[in-house]
Amino acid sequence: MIPFTLFFAAGVWWLQQQATLPEPLVGWLAAALAPAWLLPRAGWQRFLRWPLMAALACSLGVFHAALFAAHRLDQALPADWQGRDIEVVGVISELPHRHERGWRFVFDVEQVLTLGATLPARLQLATYDSAQDEPLDLHAGARWQLTVRLKRPHGSANPYGFDYASWLLERGLRATGYVYRKGTNMRVAELAPGWGYRIERWRENIRYRFERLGQPPSCGAANCPDLAGRPAPVAAPYLGVLIALAIGDQDSIPAAQWQVFTRTGVNHLMSISGLHITMLGGLAFSVVYQLWRRSRRLTLHFPARKAATVAGLLAALAYALLSGFAVPAQRTVYMLAAVATALLTSRNVAPSQLLAAALWAVLLADPWAVLAPGFWLSFGAVGLILYVTTNRLELRHPDTRLARLLRTLREYGRVQWALLIGLIPALLALFQQVSLVSPLANACAIPLVSLIVVPLTLAGAVLPFDGPLWAAHRVMATLGEALSRLAELPAAIWIQHAPPHWAVILGLAGALWALLPRGFPSRWLGLLMLLPLFLTHPALPEPGTLNVLVFDVGQGTAVAVQTHGHALLYDSGPDYSGEADSGNRILVPTLRALGISRLDRLVLSHDDIDHTGGAASVMQAMPVAEVASSLPENHPLLHSIRHTRCADGQHWVWDGIEFGFLHPAADAPPGRKAHDNDQSCVLRIRTGTHSVLLAGDIEKNSEERLLQTHADDLAATLLVAPHHGSKSSSHEEFVAATQPDYTVFTVGYRNRFGHPKDEVVERYRMMGSTLLRSDEDGAVLAEMDARQVTVERWRHTHRRYWHE
Repeated sequence: MIPFTLFFAAGVWWLQQQATLPEPLVGWLAAALAPAWLLPRAGWQRFLRWPLMAALACSLGVFHAALFAAHRLDQALPADWQGRDIEVVGVISELPHRHERGWRFVFDVEQVLTLGATLPARLQLATYDSAQDEPLDLHAGARWQLTVRLKRPHGSANPYGFDYASWLLERGLRATGYVYRKGTNMRVAELAPGWGYRIERWRENIRYRFERLGQPPSCGAANCPDLAGRPAPVAAPYLGVLIALAIGDQDSIPAAQWQVFTRTGVNHLMSISGLHITMLGGLAFSVVYQLWRRSRRLTLHFPARKAATVAGLLAALAYALLSGFAVPAQRTVYMLAAVATALLTSRNVAPSQLLAAALWAVLLADPWAVLAPGFWLSFGAVGLILYVTTNRLELRHPDTRLARLLRTLREYGRVQWALLIGLIPALLALFQQVSLVSPLANACAIPLVSLIVVPLTLAGAVLPFDGPLWAAHRVMATLGEALSRLAELPAAIWIQHAPPHWAVILGLAGALWALLPRGFPSRWLGLLMLLPLFLTHPALPEPGTLNVLVFDVGQGTAVAVQTHGHALLYDSGPDYSGEADSGNRILVPTLRALGISRLDRLVLSHDDIDHTGGAASVMQAMPVAEVASSLPENHPLLHSIRHTRCADGQHWVWDGIEFGFLHPAADAPPGRKAHDNDQSCVLRIRTGTHSVLLAGDIEKNSEERLLQTHADDLAATLLVAPHHGSKSSSHEEFVAATQPDYTVFTVGYRNRFGHPKDEVVERYRMMGSTLLRSDEDGAVLAEMDARQVTVERWRHTHRRYWHE
C-alpha cells in the first residue's frame, strides 16, 4: 500500500513538471501493467512483481493527473474573446474580498448573453470603484447580470517565484477579468438556490458581524458600508485573526501581523488550518463518545467509538465548509475521512497506512496538490509526528497523575523538536527561511489558539451574544503581544539562499537519522548532514563576469545586476495594490533565493510607480548601502538612507565590470512629475566588448541628448527598451546607435497602454536584434563576460503545460 501510493504520487508530481501533456499512450501502458497485481508475492516472481507494480503505480499517477489536466485545460477562454465586452448571468460563488479600489470575487457563469461567446464555468473577477459611478453592492450567493472583460490566466514567471497560473488552474478559474463599469450590471436575485451559496452567505454574515465589533458605536451598516474585507480597527486589532479562524478569510489579517506570525512560525495557526479542523473533530469525537457510551440502548444499537467517529468527521467537514472548503481544508477532510473509514470498517490499520490512504485520497481528488507548499509541509509534519511517537519502546513509569503529566510534556517536547529539525530542509527549499523561535512560540500558541481561541470564536459565531468573541480577542491579544516580542528578537528567524537539491535530500536523510530512537549509534551524524543546507552557497560570477536578471513584474521595470562581490538593483517594479508590490512579492524572495542578501546600490531611475513601487519593501527587507536616483531630495523613499543623484559622468568599477551613468545631465533639475520620464537614470554596464544599457523611461528629447553626447557609448549587447516600447521612445536614430543584440521589453500581459508598439518592435527587428518580452518570455537571465553572452528565457526553460 505505502510503496504503491508513493510511486503513484511520484507519477502525479512528474506530470506537473511537464511542458506538455503526454499522449494517451500512458493510459495503455497502465492497462498493460495491470496484470502485475496477479503475480505472487513469494518466490522468484516477487523480484519481477515489485518493479512492475512501481511502474504501474507511476503510470497510473501520470494518467490520472493528465486526465484531470486535459479536462481543465479544455475549459479555456477562446483567445478571440479576450478583452471584449461579454454579458453574463451568474452567481457570486465565494466570499467577496475588498481590495484597494473595489471588490475581488469568484463568479459562477450560468448563462452567456453575448451571442457567440464561450466562457469557462468559473471566473475570477474584480470591480474598480469610480467617483462617477455607484459602487456595486456585492454579496456572496447573489445572482448578477454583469458586463465583463476577460483574459486568459497569466502570471509572472521568475526564479523561485509564485506561479499564479497554476494557482488559478487548481481552483478551476480559467479566466480572469473585471466588471466593465459602463456595461449592464444589475442584481437579478438576492440569493441563488443551492447549499453552497447559502453557506457562503452565512460566512459573509459572520464576517460582517465580527467586523461590527470593531466599529465605533456611531458606525452602523449604513455609515460603514465598505468595511467588509478590510483590516480590523485599532480598537480590536486581532478581529481579523478571529475572522480568519472562523471562516478562513486570511485577507482580514493585516500584513504587519502576518509578518509577526511568520517570524515566529505560528502562521499555520492563524487561519482555519488542518490542525484546527483535526482538533475540532477530535473534540466532537470525545464529547459524543463520552455521552454515547453512557446509554446502553445506543451502544447496543451502534458502537460508541463508531458513533463518535461519524460525529468527529461531520464536525470537521462542517468547519471545513465554514472555511470555504479551500484546498488545504479539503486535504485535511480527506485525511480524516481515511482515518474514519478505517475505524468504521473495524480494520486494524497502522498509522503509516492511514497516512498513505490519506495521500491517495488527496491526490485522487486534487492532482495539483503536489504544487502547493502546504501539501508537503502538512504531510511531512504528520509523518514526522508519527515517526517519533509510534512503534517506540518506552521505559515503564509509575502510573500516577504527575507521571502522566510529565510523560505528556515529554511527548510534546519531542514532537516540537522533531518538527523543528525535520522541517528545516523543506522550509529552506520552499521559503528559504526557518523560524528559530518556532518551538517556543508554538508551544504557547497551539494550546491557546486551538483549545481556547478557536472554540470561543466558533461559539461567538453561532451564539446571539458577543461575550465569547471578546474573550477570544482578549486571549488572542495577549498571545499577539508575546509573539510580537519574540518576533523582535534579532535571531528570531534564519533567512538564507535556496539550497541545492542534493543538499535538501541529504538534509532530509540527516533529519530522519537524527530523530531515530534513543540508543541508535551516532545520531549526531544526522545533524552534520544538515550542514550543507546552510554552508553550500550559490556560485558567484567570476571576476569580470556579469549576471543580469530582468524581472517579469508586469507593467514595470526591475533589473538585478550581480558581479563577483557586489549587487545592484535597477528600479523596483510596480506597486500592485494595498500591501502587495513587486518588492515583497517578487524581488525580495528571488534575490534572497539567489544568494543576494544585500544591495550595494539601488538605482531608482525616476519617480513613476511602475519603477519605484517595490522600493520600500526592498529597503525594509534587506540592507541597501546607497540609493542613486533622480528623485527629489524630500522624497519619502530617501529618508534616512544615503542618497546620490544619478548624473552623467558618474563612473565606478566593481570586480572588473565598468558602470556609468549617461543621463541625466549633471546640471539637470530634480525630477518633477510632469517630466519624470526624461529625467530617467540611464545606466551603462560594460565588460570587455559586451555591454548592458538600462534606459528607464527616456523619451525623444533624452534620446537626442544621448546621441549628441554619447553616440559612441550607446552600442549595447543587451538593451532594456526605453519606456517599455512606447512610441514616444526608441526613435530610428537611437535604435541605430544602440544596435542591440538582444532587446527586452518589460511589459505587462495585455497591458492597457498597448506596449510595446508595433512600429517600435519593427525598428528593433529590422536591426537584427533578438526580441524578448517579459509577458511572453518571463524573466530574462543573461550571463556575459569579455568573450561570450548566454541568455535564458525563464518561461521557456521552465515551461509547464498550463502556461500560454
